Amino acid sequence: MPESPESTPQPELFTWEFAADPYPAYAWLREHAPVHRTTLPSGVDAWLVTRYADARQALADSRLSKNPAHHSEQAHRSGRVGIPGERQADLMTHLLNIDPPDHTRLRRLVSKAFTPRRVAEFEPRVQQLTDRLIDGFAERGSADLIHEFAFPLPIYAICDLLGVPPEDQDDFRDWAGMMIRHHGGQRGGVGRAVKRMRSYLAELIHRKRADLGDDLISGLIRASDHGEHLTENEAAAMAFILLFAGFETTVNLIGNGLFALLRHPEQRARLQESVLRGEKELLATGVEELLRYDGPVELATWRFATRPLSIGGVEIPVGDPVLVVLAAADRDPARFAEENTLDLARKDNPHLGFGHGIHYCIGAPLARLEGQVALATLLTRLPDLQLAADPAELRWRGGLIMRGLRELPVSFTAQQP
Repeated sequence: MPESPESTPQPELFTWEFAADPYPAYAWLREHAPVHRTTLPSGVDAWLVTRYADARQALADSRLSKNPAHHSEQAHRSGRVGIPGERQADLMTHLLNIDPPDHTRLRRLVSKAFTPRRVAEFEPRVQQLTDRLIDGFAERGSADLIHEFAFPLPIYAICDLLGVPPEDQDDFRDWAGMMIRHHGGQRGGVGRAVKRMRSYLAELIHRKRADLGDDLISGLIRASDHGEHLTENEAAAMAFILLFAGFETTVNLIGNGLFALLRHPEQRARLQESVLRGEKELLATGVEELLRYDGPVELATWRFATRPLSIGGVEIPVGDPVLVVLAAADRDPARFAEENTLDLARKDNPHLGFGHGIHYCIGAPLARLEGQVALATLLTRLPDLQLAADPAELRWRGGLIMRGLRELPVSFTAQQP
């Protein structure tokens, strides 16, 4: 089928209008050009994969490497591929940039921190952080739920998990804020934040060697000391990517999820009633549906063809970048009935919001926990929560990989102290 039938011209990609609602454009691509070569805003040419079946294949295909060194144009050297500043800060050896066997070795070391048991033990701390943040604006009757809630919650949570001392966590919040503000815009701003974070992590690793605790960085140091051959650069890169990938995805999960609930009052009321009754099933399926419906990661991170391969009948040359569009795959009508409908009780929901294959998000259990605690607590503590802006006027952050709101103004009945 031709890519641009005269009757249905190809929609423009990567504009501000596209960012506000990319789903019609992705529907067009699924139908007319499911594996589509395009020029990204950075100037890099890449293939976009938009159908669910093709997406699952690509995410699990060992011929698609995560290592930017396989990019034929070597655009990663100029900073146009990957996280800005990671190369200059010597933070490239993390899970999003490596393949087996190194990926297998490093993932095994960090996976112990994200077991269901370990995450369940962390729930009281997440609840404590959630309540503390709501306390900060509950008496006011209004808030920006991105900057005052969805953003700080995962920052403080991941800092606790890594072992960042409380007195240093506000610095991490500042660096993370710089990353979010500049992501997709001034890459230099992100680079400066990455360098500061790298310097701090090197110092923190040095300090913890003399005083090991029960945190993730201490665990990485112990593994290195017991013959796992984890270098200091690998330890710093691991801590960095857990923070970078772990906080912004959860910011967007909470922000996008709340935005969807506020725009679907029947679904929100159904969830609210369920939570007030102390039931957990709808909360669990609801978070999965919010991940599918308008998830935090729009495109999976970069992959590069190491051998010629075919995706959806399209031949991908060696060295070409491939970007799997999770947002498009998760609304593929060939896999999801009523794909554009938000149904919090959806049962058959194998969404790709956390990826698929060996690079499936290692922090998914923690993100689910934070999402469930955040939504349940807001709905019970602020039961008349309302959007305080025209949805059409809200702006979405620029950037290729993540999808999230810049702000989410809300109003509610002020709570008495």
